[in-house]
Amino acid sequence: GNSTEKSMTKKEQIADINPEALFADGFDDALIGYDARSFCAVYDYDKTEKILVKRDGMSFTEAHEHMEFNVVGSYVGDFTPVFIHTF
Repeated sequence: GNSTEKSMTKKEQIADINPEALFADGFDDALIGYDARSFCAVYDYDKTEKILVKRDGMSFTEAHEHMEFNVVGSYVGDFTPVFIHTF
């Protein structure tokens, strides 16, 4: 990356590549990159759950249900963020 990339946030870098990319509010710390084909924002699923537990005081079960029903389950167009499970 060049020096201008260093001063840009992760969200700004993705928006620069794909101005239509959508982001999951409140999960910036779980943003790990973007999809090479669709240029959608990619989040680490486990990190998003941990944010819900730490920030919102949810149990892991509540955080998992919230992710499944309110986050992963919501489709908001072609540039809907992607949530991945890592090994």
